[in-house]
Amino acid sequence: MSRTTYLVDKNPLNAACALSRLPLRRLSGDLRIEPREFAKDLLLSMPSARRLAFTCQSLGIKHVHAHSARRAATICALAKLVYGLDYSLTLHGPLTDYGPGQRFKWRHARFGTVITEKLRVELKEAVGADLPERVYLQPMGVDTEELDRPGAYIPPQRGQTLRLFSCARLNIVKGHQDLMEAVRLLTDRGLDVSLEIAGEDDEGGSGFRGELEAKIDELGLEDKISLLGAISADAVRAKLLEADIFVLASWHEPLGVAYMEAMSCGVPTIGTDSGGVPELIRHEKDGLLVPPKSPSALADAISSLAADPEKLAHLSRAGRARIETGFSSREGAITLLKGMTESKISP
Repeated sequence: MSRTTYLVDKNPLNAACALSRLPLRRLSGDLRIEPREFAKDLLLSMPSARRLAFTCQSLGIKHVHAHSARRAATICALAKLVYGLDYSLTLHGPLTDYGPGQRFKWRHARFGTVITEKLRVELKEAVGADLPERVYLQPMGVDTEELDRPGAYIPPQRGQTLRLFSCARLNIVKGHQDLMEAVRLLTDRGLDVSLEIAGEDDEGGSGFRGELEAKIDELGLEDKISLLGAISADAVRAKLLEADIFVLASWHEPLGVAYMEAMSCGVPTIGTDSGGVPELIRHEKDGLLVPPKSPSALADAISSLAADPEKLAHLSRAGRARIETGFSSREGAITLLKGMTESKISP
């Protein structure tokens, strides 16, 4: 079912029927905690909850999974409370990013999943007794069959340009400006390096991209750094396979799908020791980690790999193995089936 179809239902008849059944008495405790924000979320979600419940009933669906703890989870929780539809949900980042009514959303879930152990601890502290009995640790995953390298990774030869690639939206927290400064440092040390960055800003190119373009000019790196904008998944894969090293200098990442995609393609990867990234990249084993907001540390890590072809080849193999064994999208589906089985829900 389409996410956009169900998050806001504008059918007036459905809305009237749904809102007449809004269980205000059972919601009163949660409304006292966040009266304005949670009330708005409930009013917007209730019509979609009715439609979701009736559609699932007509199709014989007994359980739905909300791949978000935001409004999708509110809709599912209301569908459970009013219409008896079972659901589960996933937390992908800090709880504060996912809107009001978190205790309500988790209280009525059959089970839940979180993408890092760090988030699981934070969730337990915030929600406490309202957590479902089963909360599984299940990192996000990628399609390891699609994101694969057709042949062995070949480290760059001495004298060749070292090709760096990064992929993330153009936002200050992604640390692209730090990576640019690292390229300046490497160039000053005499290393021939190029950097391509795929991604666009939240304003479609009229926002933070301008600051990054100015940064490139300021550093005098117009011939070294290219901003590719938003490119297709196939184009990202092609760029990954061309790259010698993938680098993402985020100030904070809950986990980092971009890292997973690079590692799945066998690209030696450098990330930052922040958020949940250390649960994905184990320093010196599957990739390298550096402190966030440290261009000099980035430059040192890149230059150390450039000088060590054997290390590059090792990280290519180790990164791929790390994703295959723990971060394949297949594992996420297996966890959901496990949760349904242990909760005695028929698929």
